[in-house]
Amino acid sequence: MEPTTASEVYLPFRKGLPPLRGYWRTLWKRRAFIAEYSRSELREQHYDSVFGQIWLILNPLLLSAVYFILIVIIGGHSDKLRYGHLTACLFLFYLVSNSLSAGVKSVTAGQRLILNTAFPRIMLPISATVVAIFRFLPTLVIFAILRSILGLPISFQIFWAIPIVIITVLFALGLAISISCINVYFRDIANFLPYFTRTLLYLSPILWEASDIKPQLRTVELFNPVFSILDSWSRVVVHAQAPQLSSMLISLAWAISIFFIGTYFFLSREREFAVRV
Repeated sequence: MEPTTASEVYLPFRKGLPPLRGYWRTLWKRRAFIAEYSRSELREQHYDSVFGQIWLILNPLLLSAVYFILIVIIGGHSDKLRYGHLTACLFLFYLVSNSLSAGVKSVTAGQRLILNTAFPRIMLPISATVVAIFRFLPTLVIFAILRSILGLPISFQIFWAIPIVIITVLFALGLAISISCINVYFRDIANFLPYFTRTLLYLSPILWEASDIKPQLRTVELFNPVFSILDSWSRVVVHAQAPQLSSMLISLAWAISIFFIGTYFFLSREREFAVRV
């Protein structure tokens, strides 16, 4: 008698979660695929070339220089802390916006893969976030050099940057998972996304600091999911101060909420993607 091999069959259905234990086990086994798929996306963006990596750094640096000039012209004042705040927050904001822009089409762009291979579809937005992380890492080196040139203060409080980055990655991953699923049903969301990210940039403490906002407008802090993240990031890496506990808790609450809500929505719908993409 010939030995039999077990086969995993994915049956289509419209809603309901798959067996989570088996799902996460399968996802963990595919971690090598996630890494290789992310590398292929980076190679497509010329990340493995010198000029590709230089452009990843020059783009936000040039943008921060342009914004800083506008701040000087409009506000009439400038200092090294303001430029450090602008650059640091812009780099971290790019981690979120890159996750969104890469994640929004991660599922629809993987149409052939979805139709021909059985695998946890959540691997696609995860790979998009991994790509955004690799694009973010060189900016950390550049900002470390920049803050040394500017002579910004330094203390042990700067190690708070580690949990802030972890919270930001969790938040960015939740956004990528959520928007990739939404884009399957509403394809126009990809066209709307640049306007959303630009609006989010202007409403976040990047071109201005959180301390500049008027007291009657402080409610923006509660309804803008990246407000507390960027405020904490600026306090730590620019001013070398400990972040406010309330800001950290708000940031963590946003990140966990968006991640779990987005993941639930994605997992409950992913087996329908094959007939939608």
